[in-house]
Amino acid sequence: MSDATLSYQAGALGATAAADALDYIRERGLGALADKMGIEFLEFTSQRAVATMPVEGNTQPIMLLHGGAYLVLGETLGSMHANLMAPEGHVAVGLEINATHTGSARSGIVTGVCTPIKLGRSVAVHEIVISDEAGNRCSTVRITNFYKRIS
Repeated sequence: MSDATLSYQAGALGATAAADALDYIRERGLGALADKMGIEFLEFTSQRAVATMPVEGNTQPIMLLHGGAYLVLGETLGSMHANLMAPEGHVAVGLEINATHTGSARSGIVTGVCTPIKLGRSVAVHEIVISDEAGNRCSTVRITNFYKRIS
């Protein structure tokens, strides 16, 4: 990613009002992978981010939601929220992500709720709880982002 590409992200979300933040990401887009996965943001504030993803089209051969799909949803939520909270002149870049799958979505949509665990000066850590339509937890994702200074 070029510095020019990063420059519009750094601080742009951090300075945006909560209502405008959701409009901003809807207008800007989430990237090609998130679009292919069908991810849609419902809420995007300094306290949390919420998005949905359809099971259909994102399954493994035995028709369960693919484990990697949970990670795509989790990383999309965590990275976007880390960028919302990034210090001016910085952009969030991923350091580590992990997931524990405790259930299996077979149909419908899943919903990810992302909350910050730690928002520091140099790193942000988020937990993303992903549940099926019945409210059953399917996966818990944790992501750590580093705030990289851009020029």
